[in-house]
Amino acid sequence: MTAPGYSVFGTAIGDCGIAWSERGVIAVQLPEGSEEKTRARLAARLPQATESTPPEEIQRAIDGIVSLMDGKRTDLTGVELDYEGVPDFHHRVYEFIRTIPAGKTLTYGDIANILGMPGGAQAVGQAMGRNPVPIIVPCHRVLAAGGKDGGFSARGGVATKRRMLVIEGALADEPTLF
Repeated sequence: MTAPGYSVFGTAIGDCGIAWSERGVIAVQLPEGSEEKTRARLAARLPQATESTPPEEIQRAIDGIVSLMDGKRTDLTGVELDYEGVPDFHHRVYEFIRTIPAGKTLTYGDIANILGMPGGAQAVGQAMGRNPVPIIVPCHRVLAAGGKDGGFSARGGVATKRRMLVIEGALADEPTLF
């Protein structure tokens, strides 16, 4: 079996990273403040992976992420993911989250109800916090009750989440003083 690979690439929100196995994408790393920090974080998450040129299908995923973060409506549901080691419930949540289109949001409670788990909003939130492939599984499109931001585990926290939602047109730009 070929060892997993990873690559770092630029986006409108900063340098992101992606890692893959023979079966699909295994990780997406949101910006860590610099290309070097993003690379180091991805390498720490996946010490068995080596930095390499992405195969064609992974390059298509990268191009899609870049396009989405440029504000273009981009469908990433065709990107193959490798869910090895991901709990079944999380897998189920992630596959549902992938169907939320850019520019739209749902709450943790909405998702729990749709998945037949009334009262399961906290479990959905825990799955979001462990999402190994943000952007491809767009956890930033999931809000707390009442449309509140909720949490976001990437560097920059909720500010990063809001920035991504503004880019996608799900939130209006922050008001200015003038």
